[in-house]
Amino acid sequence: MTSTTPQQQPRLGCGAVIQRADGAVLLVKRGRQPEQGHWGLPGGKVDFMEKVEDAVMREVLEETGLQVSIERLLCVVDHFEPTLQQHWVAPVYLVRVPGTAQAMRLEPEAILALEWFHPGAMPTPLTRSATEGLARLSMQG
Repeated sequence: MTSTTPQQQPRLGCGAVIQRADGAVLLVKRGRQPEQGHWGLPGGKVDFMEKVEDAVMREVLEETGLQVSIERLLCVVDHFEPTLQQHWVAPVYLVRVPGTAQAMRLEPEAILALEWFHPGAMPTPLTRSATEGLARLSMQG
């Protein structure tokens, strides 16, 4: 067994696949590392003593202004960033928004853009969590 420093411990994140009735998915363009400049799922870090589901709803609200409800867990992503010496574990949930709620970009330093994309027209590059979460969504129909 190897010893690790606190900086080398896995970190817990979370992500949300927000899908409209027409099938479009809300993605955010990341303004920070890891994966700066990539299109990804709304989400972020899980705080100490915070339930993952609560963190998903909080992060989506902070980034997009949307109040969501969790439908189900889609997958758990292991994301390794050796150059940043980071390892993230991120549960990705399918969530729903009520009615015709409008998303807003609320964290301009962290989120460069926010847009709805249809499954056949996804932007590039995508984050690892977005790639895995969207693949799982399409497999489950």
